[in-house]
Parts: sequence; C-alpha cells; structure tokens
Amino acid sequence: MSNVQTTRRVYEAFGRGDIPAVLAMFDSSIEWLPAEGHPVQPDGSPWFGPEAVLQNLFLRLGGDWDGFTVTPMVFHDAGDTVVVEGRYTGTVLASGVGVDAQFCHVWTVRDDRMCRFQQYVDTGQLQYAMREVHGLGVSA
Repeated sequence: MSNVQTTRRVYEAFGRGDIPAVLAMFDSSIEWLPAEGHPVQPDGSPWFGPEAVLQNLFLRLGGDWDGFTVTPMVFHDAGDTVVVEGRYTGTVLASGVGVDAQFCHVWTVRDDRMCRFQQYVDTGQLQYAMREVHGLGVSA
C-alpha cells in the first residue's frame, strides 16, 4: 500500500468516527505536533504515542465541538512524507462560534504506520472560537 493510501485510510476512519482504527494506524511512538498557538497546546510541544493524542486531543474534540469535521482535499506524495491540504469545520459548543479553517498536515509514514504529524492551521480562528473553553472571555 502506498503512503498516500495509508494516509487516506486515517482520514476515512476519522471521518467515520472510528477512533480505535485511527489509533491502530499510529506507530506506538508517534510524534504529534499541533500548530504553535493551538488553543489545546499553545507552545506547539509534541505529544508522543497514540494514548497521548487520544487524551490530549481526540477526546477534547468530541466534548468541545459540535459537528467537527476534517476534510482532506489534496494529498501530496513525497516518499515517506505525505502532505495533506484540507479544511476543518465545526462549531465550538461553549462559544457557539463556527470554524471553517484551511489546514496543512505533514505526515511521516513508515511501514504503513503513521510515525509523525505536524499541523499548520489558522490558530487565531481556533483561539477565537475556543475562547470560552480556555477561559479567554468573550471579547472579539
């Protein structure tokens, strides 16, 4: 299976809400780097391992968002690296603010396992939408 096909399978499983299948495709020591300025991990420091991604991100997405979707649009094959362009959409429950943000994900794939993830996204849009979740008040 090509690295692009493997990466597509991750997005398909996530889209179905099959988080166990997503986590099963991760290497046991996956390095997950959220974008610097992301409300969940503002310093952009990584999480290591599927359980850390589940606890620090995936469970929060389910509790903080209504209708959160990840829509990959373009996959770029660069050998062990797969770059994915797409959009995040959804509404943050605490603020009622909708998000429609462009993203770029850079994956490292080895032996059909997701080994590394780097996110790039408009973190200002996420910060504004998630201001209530993180106690930042309601001012624009």
